Amino acid sequence: MSNHLNLTTLLDTVNQMAQTAAERIMEVYATPFEVTQKSDKSPLTLADMAAHETIVTGLKAITPDLPVLSEESTDISAEERASWQRYWLVDPLDGTREFIKRNGEFTVNIALIDDHKPILGVVYVPVTNVSYFACQGEGAFKCLPDSSPEPIRVRSCPKNSLIVAGSRSHANQHLQKFLDSVEEEIELVSIGSSLKCCLVAEGKADIYPRFGPTSEWDTAAAQCVVEQAGGYLTDIEMQPLRYNTKESLLNPYFLVFGDANKDWARYVAQVISSTP
Repeated sequence: MSNHLNLTTLLDTVNQMAQTAAERIMEVYATPFEVTQKSDKSPLTLADMAAHETIVTGLKAITPDLPVLSEESTDISAEERASWQRYWLVDPLDGTREFIKRNGEFTVNIALIDDHKPILGVVYVPVTNVSYFACQGEGAFKCLPDSSPEPIRVRSCPKNSLIVAGSRSHANQHLQKFLDSVEEEIELVSIGSSLKCCLVAEGKADIYPRFGPTSEWDTAAAQCVVEQAGGYLTDIEMQPLRYNTKESLLNPYFLVFGDANKDWARYVAQVISSTP
């Protein structure tokens, strides 16, 4: 395969693929579906598997030479992954808990990773048919149903207030300590899945701090969108998240923010120093 993929063309195709996967998800959403548990106790539904099969089949058709790592295909060994320069990283249904609650706050996440960095990302919202997408060097976009894509951009922080995006299902004491450390007036927006990152990318939130477990497929597509919108997705040392660099697929704690002029590290330090 050529090292010079046409990312813009690829992005159009992946957007269509995400939409097809979303249709499969919604077919299950409309039924009294069953919920099972995976070995790590996380929930699994027919929708996860239907979306997984749709996306993996589609990606293999358009880029047969590229490996695909999906949340539902994690039996690939670290030794095999270590040889990958470029690969697809997929969460077929990000926010399964939100799907089960039927609150609409779940997404389809598809990312292309090259040299440990996401260079293409699609985050598609099945219930609303809204998509967020980006590829390296082309900016980030939001597309509403039956509309043309519009460019999105992070915002500068206001002087005396902050909008903080928080997890709908995974709030914890670390998040509360972070909020307590902020002097500004805070509006907390709780929402599920990668939508928190997208709020930052489109300038509707200033920061999303995550002090809890996530996996690499949870963040990759959204990281591309955030970065191409002018923002950052970093670990708590303020370094960009990198992918497939270790045996584990778990992410460290991370921050998603739009304005690098603000001293976010100071808030994080207060959270970490007060944690026993």
